[in-house]
Amino acid sequence: MRADEGREGRLSAAAPGLWRQVVEQLRTAVAVVDRDGRIVAANPAAERLLGRAAAALYGQDIHDLCHRDPEGVRIPRDECPLLRALARGRTAHAGDDRCLRGDGRLVPVSWSASPLTDGGAVTGMAVLVTETTTDHDTRRNDAEQAEQAAHTSALQSLAERLTLVAEITDVLGQTLEVDEALARLSRLLVPRLADWAAVDLRIGSRQVHRVAVTGPAGRDAGQEDWRGRLPPAGDTARSPVVQVLRGGDPVLHDTPDTAAPPESPLAAVHTGFLRAAGATSVITVPLGTKRQITGALTLVRTDPERPFDAADLEVVTDIGRRVGLVIDNARRFGRQRAVAEAMQRNLLPPLPRHGRLQLAAHYQPAPAGSQVGGDWYDAFETKDGALALVIGDVVGHDLTAAAGMAQLHGILRSLAWDQTGPTGPVVDRLDDAMPAITTVPMATLVLARVEGPDTGPWTLHWTSAGHPPPLLLTPDGNARYLEDGQGLLLGARLGSEARRPTATHVLPPGSTLLLYTDGLIEIPGSDLDTGLRRLRRHALALAQEPLDTLCDRLSARMSPGSTDDIALLALRTPAS
Repeated sequence: MRADEGREGRLSAAAPGLWRQVVEQLRTAVAVVDRDGRIVAANPAAERLLGRAAAALYGQDIHDLCHRDPEGVRIPRDECPLLRALARGRTAHAGDDRCLRGDGRLVPVSWSASPLTDGGAVTGMAVLVTETTTDHDTRRNDAEQAEQAAHTSALQSLAERLTLVAEITDVLGQTLEVDEALARLSRLLVPRLADWAAVDLRIGSRQVHRVAVTGPAGRDAGQEDWRGRLPPAGDTARSPVVQVLRGGDPVLHDTPDTAAPPESPLAAVHTGFLRAAGATSVITVPLGTKRQITGALTLVRTDPERPFDAADLEVVTDIGRRVGLVIDNARRFGRQRAVAEAMQRNLLPPLPRHGRLQLAAHYQPAPAGSQVGGDWYDAFETKDGALALVIGDVVGHDLTAAAGMAQLHGILRSLAWDQTGPTGPVVDRLDDAMPAITTVPMATLVLARVEGPDTGPWTLHWTSAGHPPPLLLTPDGNARYLEDGQGLLLGARLGSEARRPTATHVLPPGSTLLLYTDGLIEIPGSDLDTGLRRLRRHALALAQEPLDTLCDRLSARMSPGSTDDIALLALRTPAS
């Protein structure tokens, strides 16, 4: 597909039918240029005026192709008002220019241009061009001038609508939180398209909640009165909002009758809202598609001189479809996230009591709007009385990652429970088994064994499979990362000859060992080394706190802005 075809496709996709209904039927030439001034769309009138087929226009620089002075000489680019307006993202017009047609004829023209934006950035211009006349040519009359003014207004209105739909599509794609999506939607719709907006969502099969009401700035008082659970709709109500919620078509009311007696309790609430807003023109559209309606969107205008029209209805209908899809996706995501979180929490075991050694753990799911990951911790006594510690992270952020975490959790317990030797071979056996009996493609973990009598001394044996190193805090105020025992992550396919090492370190009395997942140290906008330094600093500052307090406060200090889940496992040896 050519780049110009893609741009034209995005224009029509942003507001289905508007290009066809408003632009292609205009008898005035309309061309759309991209950020560099290349033509990416042109209507039939533009083909006729420029004397070139649309296929010959696409990709051509509009200035170089046809902009000339009265003598037919190409105007320098730095003197072109259209290119200057494009660079500045401003509207522009000119009333006495010349255009070079494809047949070589020079025609006098006037033009006006409006910028097109996407997410606040200028992406091009919509340019309307009309042929003018010389002083001795009297063919142009008042009716033609009025038609040109109407066409200019239609072009500007189209550009505004296309821009609004593009911006709404952009902001809705940035969140999976329903409340945040609706708040962003309302801020875009009011006051650019409407004076008031109300959003109703279906909750279950019969309940409807009005979740958002937005009005003009300074008129917030009383809006809360219209929010909340709405009363029953009634079985025969013909209210537009009731019909839309039941799968009816979008409705445009130029003169809403707010004085008529309502036919149902829900219609009464909606009529009260319209009356309080001073509605003179109302659009109500479904959120979603006829097969899956999640609610209704009502837009209100209060100026009788500026009613909604059919083009507005089409734009709002398209917006409603997009919003409904976002809400449906957010709800599906929320259900999946809840299942994954429940799975993770149920698989995070109660910590064992192991003599005088203290254990504490902390698990923090990713923030709302982020996907659930596959982080986990584990601690259990082995057959020979040692204490096994595990911290791990399955690659991925979805329900599959959470399920993979559950698989590795169970398999590793089985492999490690009766092993009395080094930890490296246990991790290797897990790596060998993983592709055959799990769905996990890759994962990182640390497997550690703490050995020693109840009175000490205690020795730590551990193997890391691509995981961040354990952090050891000692009573003398030092903090050291245990970087030995490192091997490749699980799923890297070491082969039969390559085996992961086992490292050993004595745990001094009164020391604290921290095992953690990367969500604790990876903060957006910061590198890994910075995260490790921050962890060392905060851990030392909290080293004297009770172990549960250390875990909770450390997570709180380390994770502002984190989009990942966090697992933290801590062990402390007695001071004497």
